Amino acid sequence: MNLEQQLIQRLQDLSPQHLEVVNESAGHGGYFPGKESHFKVIVVSEAFEGLRLVQRHQKIYAAAGDLLAPGRIHALAIHAFVPSEWQGQETPSPECAHAPKSE
Repeated sequence: MNLEQQLIQRLQDLSPQHLEVVNESAGHGGYFPGKESHFKVIVVSEAFEGLRLVQRHQKIYAAAGDLLAPGRIHALAIHAFVPSEWQGQETPSPECAHAPKSE
């Protein structure tokens, strides 16, 4: 099972109403086909109700666990919402300073 699939599986512990995991590795330096190092997650869950943003992130880090170890997931962009906050809004990621440059 690849890292993306493992991350999806682990985030199911938060009983998400909406879950999106995007492999953004291709936009970062050192990328090669099949590399999994940079991800963005959008998680909408009642598990975040009453929690501050940092606490929501901590829940996601806890669910991801050892996937965030060296040599595995290097960067994780987190967008965590309770259902009443989620409107299907855009969650863009910034460009990486070390992204491969197109000619």
